[in-house]
Amino acid sequence: MSIEITMPALSPTMEEGILAKWHVKEGDKIESGMVLAEIETDKATMEVEAVDEGVIGKILVEEGTEGVKVNAVIAILLEDGEDKSALDKAPAPAAPEAKTASTSFADRAPASQAEKPAEPVSSPVSGGSGGKAADGGDRLKASPLAKRIAADKGLDLSSIKGSGPHGRIVKRDVENAQPGAEPATASAPASAPVEIDHDAPLARYGIAADRYEVVKADGITKIAAKRLSESFRDIPHFPLNIDCRIDGLLDFRKRINEAAGEGVKVSVNDILIKAGGLALKKVPAANASWIEDGRIALHKHADVSMAVAIEGGLITPIIFDADRKGLVEISAESKDLAARARTRKLKPEEFQGGTFSLSNLGMFGIQSFSSIINPPQGMILSVGAGEQRPVVTNGALAIATVMTVTLTCDHRVVDGATGAKWIAAFRTFVEDPMTMLM
Repeated sequence: MSIEITMPALSPTMEEGILAKWHVKEGDKIESGMVLAEIETDKATMEVEAVDEGVIGKILVEEGTEGVKVNAVIAILLEDGEDKSALDKAPAPAAPEAKTASTSFADRAPASQAEKPAEPVSSPVSGGSGGKAADGGDRLKASPLAKRIAADKGLDLSSIKGSGPHGRIVKRDVENAQPGAEPATASAPASAPVEIDHDAPLARYGIAADRYEVVKADGITKIAAKRLSESFRDIPHFPLNIDCRIDGLLDFRKRINEAAGEGVKVSVNDILIKAGGLALKKVPAANASWIEDGRIALHKHADVSMAVAIEGGLITPIIFDADRKGLVEISAESKDLAARARTRKLKPEEFQGGTFSLSNLGMFGIQSFSSIINPPQGMILSVGAGEQRPVVTNGALAIATVMTVTLTCDHRVVDGATGAKWIAAFRTFVEDPMTMLM
């Protein structure tokens, strides 16, 4: 019998994804292990391999389709000797609400219509219907901007076919139309105020459509936006900030790189990852996650997620057991993870499961900032730029290289005192790096 190929769950938190690309077409013979398609998840683009053998009988979800639910049927595989009659029992295409990547903003109902019950549409608006209501009424459906442009051009709206929602006449329809034999009887005065096209995505903010360009957000950006919004809204968080003098760390880094030899370049961020892992071990109460049923998970390992900027978003590959690894090993691993993150070649297990995150914007000259917690982790450290500042040492004014760090904590698992202990331990390792080797 035929085999259903379903949308896989490529991560524990995945609920839907984008079917980015098919590597096969209907009629292709499939062998186990062949790459069938590419699925774009919240963090990466993954290849889906065939488990069974057979022939692709029918593709139910086109490539580029967004919002495909996990376990939705995306294709039908016919077994050897099976003919296409088996396709008569194939399910309907998955997730009718899913949209393809080419869907434009103009195809979506305006905000004012989205709040109203959907109007039944029996058939597409035919030429000459002039944007009349779908139920056959005489009321013209046109945006205010379309009406104004039509009046200026002397166009009869009843002769224009609307391409907006429910046959509504929008700006592009009027701009593409040619003057007819029956111009409008009245035109808007020259001094009339400019009207906003209410089909435009930012119309409710009073911004005219020709004042900006709309670009499509990819799956990573959209899902990250959703999850970060939930994190900022639902997690009771607070920041702790402290200044670290890093002249000793910079000298320590220089000696490490000289001793390691050619081809090795340990970065400041590598040392901070090591310091973060050691601080988690020194203050284990801070290495925790909140469980929604009212329990707390105390992690046994110091797995540090490092924020890496990629095209269209952010991803956090993990240095597992950062407290146990040497700086040269951390350096090599972080460079490899960052390079593969930017090409979206990370495996799910390489960016899921960290116990603590570190985000460094110092290379961009940012002095200090507060990051949003990466659930289910209990803390994230934001690292600013090291810069020379005046400091007081033994009662005398001096100059030192100072770096501001901000620790954002989930108050459900890391209270103020625990967070303060952790950040104090971290500063000790940073200001006296030799203690990391003890």
